[in-house]
Amino acid sequence: MKVALAVIAALGAILLFLLASASANTALFAENYPWLLAINGVAAVALVVLVGLQLRRLRRDFRAGVFGSRLKSRLLLMLSLMAVLPGALVYGVSMQFAVKSIDSWFDVRVDAALEGGLNLGRSVLDTLQDELLAKARDVALDLGDAVLVSPSRLNRLREQVGAQSATLLTLSGQVLASSSAEMGSLLPSLPAPGQLRQARSGRGMALTGDADGGGLVVRALVPVAESGFTADPRILQLTLMVPPSIVSSAESVEAAHRDYQELQLGRAGLKRIYTLTLTLSLLLALFAAIALAFFLAERLARPLLILAEGTQAVAAGDFTPRATVEASDELGVLTHSFNSMTHQLSEARAQADHHRAETEAAQAYLESVLANLSAGVLAFDLRFRLRAANRGAQAILGDDLAGFEQIRLQDWQRHETLAGAILEGFARRGDEWQEQLELARPDSMPQALLVRGTALPATGGGGYVVVFDDITRLIAAQRSAAWGEVAQRLAHEIKNPLTPIQLSAERLQIKLADQLTGASRELLDRATQTIVSQVEAMKNMVNDFRDYARTPLPQLAPVELRALLNEVLGLYENSRAAIAVEPAPTSGPLPPVMADANQLRQVLHNVLTNAQDALVDVDAGRITIATVRDAGRIRLTVRDNGPGFPPQILSRAFEPYVTTKSKGTGLGLAIVKKIVDDHGGEIRLANEQGGEVSIWLPLAG
Repeated sequence: MKVALAVIAALGAILLFLLASASANTALFAENYPWLLAINGVAAVALVVLVGLQLRRLRRDFRAGVFGSRLKSRLLLMLSLMAVLPGALVYGVSMQFAVKSIDSWFDVRVDAALEGGLNLGRSVLDTLQDELLAKARDVALDLGDAVLVSPSRLNRLREQVGAQSATLLTLSGQVLASSSAEMGSLLPSLPAPGQLRQARSGRGMALTGDADGGGLVVRALVPVAESGFTADPRILQLTLMVPPSIVSSAESVEAAHRDYQELQLGRAGLKRIYTLTLTLSLLLALFAAIALAFFLAERLARPLLILAEGTQAVAAGDFTPRATVEASDELGVLTHSFNSMTHQLSEARAQADHHRAETEAAQAYLESVLANLSAGVLAFDLRFRLRAANRGAQAILGDDLAGFEQIRLQDWQRHETLAGAILEGFARRGDEWQEQLELARPDSMPQALLVRGTALPATGGGGYVVVFDDITRLIAAQRSAAWGEVAQRLAHEIKNPLTPIQLSAERLQIKLADQLTGASRELLDRATQTIVSQVEAMKNMVNDFRDYARTPLPQLAPVELRALLNEVLGLYENSRAAIAVEPAPTSGPLPPVMADANQLRQVLHNVLTNAQDALVDVDAGRITIATVRDAGRIRLTVRDNGPGFPPQILSRAFEPYVTTKSKGTGLGLAIVKKIVDDHGGEIRLANEQGGEVSIWLPLAG
């Protein structure tokens, strides 16, 4: 477009110049004006086509919503108005000025003045002719009495009348005598034979013609009176040069009058020609201005569009360098500066990405460490709002803590005990404290936690970190170890004197039985029997404690839990309670567990026995057994519809000698717990519509 616009604009300017020149030159106008007009029309049509194509493309882009089309449209409209409005104003003024000027050329006074000038020139020439003719007649009278005229006499007469030259001619054109004011000239120009005859026939004649050296000359031809001695009539010719100023003025007036008459004859055509010329000039100027407006709008909008696209790309995260405008103005500098800025932003983002990657790697490492900690970690801000929690905390609390970031710690209703302990610890014990806490659960065993709190330094933003461990199993293990040691000492300290006591009682009965009779003998028998039976009971209790303390390590091997369960259930076919085994999962048979079959059989016996004992006072007792796979382990669940575990027993059910039975040592669940722990498993008690015992055992392999 740039090349086409430059070519058409240059051609239009040349053609307009030629058209204006032709309008001022009549000959050039008459010969070339139609061609120039046609060529300028073709240039105008070419500009119209060019502008139309550009408008069509802009309209298509505007409808398609192409970025930048609105800006181009506005720039084009403003630039076009800046060109069209002044052009239209100049056109209107020029048209009025041209028409008024043309009309003013043909004023009546101008015409009368030109006619007066012509008449004045003619009057001057006529006066010169009349004067010269009168002088010629006077000279002819002086020469009429002489047969021969000498040149000196003719020269004297010429000087008297002030003529330029004097020549005496015969009717046939023969020069008889001649006199001239110019020393270098021989003979003046001679009249034609017809002029001589015309002068002979009348009283003479005067005429004006062109001089040989240029200018005008007045010529007077007068017949000379004939004497008796002359046979051929003679003609006197006097010439007089018209003054150059009069000649010049006469020629100017005549040329102006001639041009004026020509213009007056073409007055309407001249108006039409000027109108067409101005209109065509306006069209060429307007369309060239619109085409130039397209070019300028394109040039002005291009760097702005580059910057706009660049800002959109930067906003979208794309820092690729944009195209630049090779210009020395502010827009070119602006695009180069924008590219420099995007380059710096790209480098800054690369550095930020590098630092973020390092930070994320460190954070991921820290999160990985925290996530794999068995201890729970909770991070709070200065207002005690949760900021972070690891998987250990979620596992210990049994809660994913979703939505806890939006509420304050004092509003934690699901973990009210822990929240109160944390707030109280920081409020009363300072920035670092430690406390052992027991969380009560309504339907399961309480949970013992060791909680430690630390306040973060203010330089890092401040906040609080709470770390807690589930020490329930640790406490249970410590208690189990303590009870094992107690059991060993009891077995050692109590069992040794039991045998002498039993033997002494039996010996007393043997020695005194024959010496006593009646009531005394019966008293002796009852006393000795009581001593023996109680000693035997003491021995059994001591043996149970010994067995609890000396439970052997399990001999682990793959065991089919379902098969072992069916074998044990065969012993409970005549049970008072209905025992039901839930069907196996449809995903396939359960894999074997790694266990000691004998110890696992003992575990099943103890759990089923406790369930049966819990259903003594229940009319429709029911025991349900389920085995499922749970996160890489097998979970065995035994439920009954009995009264469940009393709350005061639930927290200490695995301790020896804790029982709700009227008879028994309370070692059943303690032994079960010890066996399960030795297997690397887990056991939990709960009240779920009755008593519930859940045992997790590791898979084989």
